[in-house]
Amino acid sequence: MPAFDPALLRPQFPALAARQDGRPVVFLDGPGGTQVPGRVIDAVADYYRASNANVHGAFATSVRSDAILDEARAALADLLGAASPEEVKLGQNMTSLAFALSRSIARVLRPGDEVVISRLDHEANRAPWIAAAADAGATVREVAVEPGTCTLDLGSLDAVLSARTRLVAVGWASNAVGTVNAVAEIVRRAHAVGAWTFVDAVHYAPHGPLDVVGLGADFLACSAYKFFGPHLGILWGRAELLDALPAYKVRPAADRWETGTQNHEGIAGTLAAVEYLAEVGDRFGIGAGDGPAAASAASRRARLTAGMRAIEAYERELSARVLAGLASIPGLTVHGLADPARAAERTPTFAVTMAGWTPRGLAKALAASGIYAWDGDFYATTLVEDLGLAASGGVVRLGLVHYTTLGEVDRLLATLAALASGPRD
Repeated sequence: MPAFDPALLRPQFPALAARQDGRPVVFLDGPGGTQVPGRVIDAVADYYRASNANVHGAFATSVRSDAILDEARAALADLLGAASPEEVKLGQNMTSLAFALSRSIARVLRPGDEVVISRLDHEANRAPWIAAAADAGATVREVAVEPGTCTLDLGSLDAVLSARTRLVAVGWASNAVGTVNAVAEIVRRAHAVGAWTFVDAVHYAPHGPLDVVGLGADFLACSAYKFFGPHLGILWGRAELLDALPAYKVRPAADRWETGTQNHEGIAGTLAAVEYLAEVGDRFGIGAGDGPAAASAASRRARLTAGMRAIEAYERELSARVLAGLASIPGLTVHGLADPARAAERTPTFAVTMAGWTPRGLAKALAASGIYAWDGDFYATTLVEDLGLAASGGVVRLGLVHYTTLGEVDRLLATLAALASGPRD
């Protein structure tokens, strides 16, 4: 199997050619939204050129639009490992879809029921369930975080689970500090007490393979703009639950969970993003080195899984390199798993603070050097508060993805080392 080489993929991303002051820009803003391959841009434009129509019409552009949407739903089912494309629902974004689902679940909750959430999560996987519980007179229980490693305390989970638990909502990975949670084990423990599970896979989706059937979850959501596509939200749910839950919908709507006219051009671009990830599998995974015939013989699901496993392995190499380098920078603190030997337990997303620098000041200094990274709490508000960092502006988030090169990592580390020894903000 060929070694993963981002240089073979980067030319497909037009934004990665950007320069600032004569130097290439380093995009470490992936957790807030990744850059996209040219095929995604082309798919959005081509939809407008050739297929721009509403659905279910008798004329050619509507027929083409239907075909694109059907194929995109099938492709997303392959990406997620879903049993059927009918289990895939599309919407504005993960947050909107989570609120819509929580509103329906609130109608089947009763006083005395309990909902479990995590203090590690993005607010989009907290606020909807807090609101649902409040509407139903149910109680919210919270899973604690180990502050040193920013990992979930599974003992705390066991302490809040009971026969009254109706739903456990958890993130697959933290968008702020990169922790990959033991979601399969969390799902198992939740099911053992008869609870449903909702998994927020927004941050995890660009970093590793998804398998909703193997995971055993009841619901899962992610966002295409975090895995190299346009702004689009994706909700998966087990068919029997989606069919049974009460849904808020317009009477003639063809789908119980999709309201109004969808973002057709974004869906077309999302199909192209999934096809790109399957190509990664062709290059570096299944059939790699055996020629196009071997790749084309594999199912799209197999190609996607191979691609995401190749990405996952490469990103672990990136994580180990980053963590080893950050450890040598005086005054810099990594919040979360900082041991390079534990790179497999995290995504290459690093929350850092540096003595003498505010997060915004450090982010500005990096930006002036052509390194783009976010600062703040990234809606992981509860976690940042628990870490005692909210009042000082949160953290700087260094978010790497598979198009990040080892050379860019070295440039980041050298820049941070220079900032640590130079004037402060």
